Amino acid sequence: MTDCAIQKGKHFPVMLPEVLLALSPQKGETYIDATFGGGSYSRAILNAADCNVIGLDRDPLAIERGRKLESEFANKFKIIESTFSKIDELNFPQVDGIVFDIGVSSFQIDDAARGFSFMRDGPLDMRMGGDVPSAAEIIATFDAEQLANIFWKYGEEKNSRKIARAIVHDRQEKPFTTTLQLAGLIERLSGFGREKIHPATRVFQALRIYVNDELGELEKALLGAEKLLKPNGRLVVVSFHSLEDRIVKNFIHERAMKERGSRYFPDAQIRPTSFEISRKKAVLPSANEVAINPRSRSAKLRMAIRTAAPAFS
Repeated sequence: MTDCAIQKGKHFPVMLPEVLLALSPQKGETYIDATFGGGSYSRAILNAADCNVIGLDRDPLAIERGRKLESEFANKFKIIESTFSKIDELNFPQVDGIVFDIGVSSFQIDDAARGFSFMRDGPLDMRMGGDVPSAAEIIATFDAEQLANIFWKYGEEKNSRKIARAIVHDRQEKPFTTTLQLAGLIERLSGFGREKIHPATRVFQALRIYVNDELGELEKALLGAEKLLKPNGRLVVVSFHSLEDRIVKNFIHERAMKERGSRYFPDAQIRPTSFEISRKKAVLPSANEVAINPRSRSAKLRMAIRTAAPAFS
């Protein structure tokens, strides 16, 4: 689960009441928590109704947490180690609801050894799981143009080229291996200025998205969810970045929009919609939640209801 707060040993999932309202757990139904993380969504769903939940995660540490929930909710909960992009390749029967919480979890952010945070020194890693190049490997091998494109495309970093050139220059004397080493370079180049966020925020976000192919994973996962949901099944997605939200919004709207014929092609076949939009605008976290958990401030929740029409090809 992503961007939750951890305070005094407690784990606070983002927009939990809104997620439960959208998912509407019912007795006897089956749900997939496609981004298990700390397990708070799964636990809340299981407590809301006498139902079944399947949790997915590619992070081995999340799988360990899932094993404990399996013991607590025997025969009601199952954890599976997998990327959510493979959701329709795991031979599941159709389900009544799927929830995605996109991004990086506070468990990952707050563990310096994972290399996600520019506030804590640790190895420049950023891998959520799987055998993929680390952030340090990318910083060490990509040329300035490639790095600048990553920083701009996935982080919208206005100093992308300046930072990329400095990285390529500095790595000749000493490779970038730690988070604070990279963050320090960005601070020197950018300063804090008038922005409220740390100057390294966008570069770290961009690297994390690129390392884990988060946007590609999301696109594949939505296609899989469309195939896996029963008629009246609920799709619920919480995202934290404009690029992620745009993918979700466009996916839902494309499948909920009824094609119209024209005067030139009046008999054009209308494609049945595979989703109905239950709420047009994204749901935002409450002011109270943002006050308690500032990491939730950029969250957006979108939801849709599966129809009986075939999935789009």
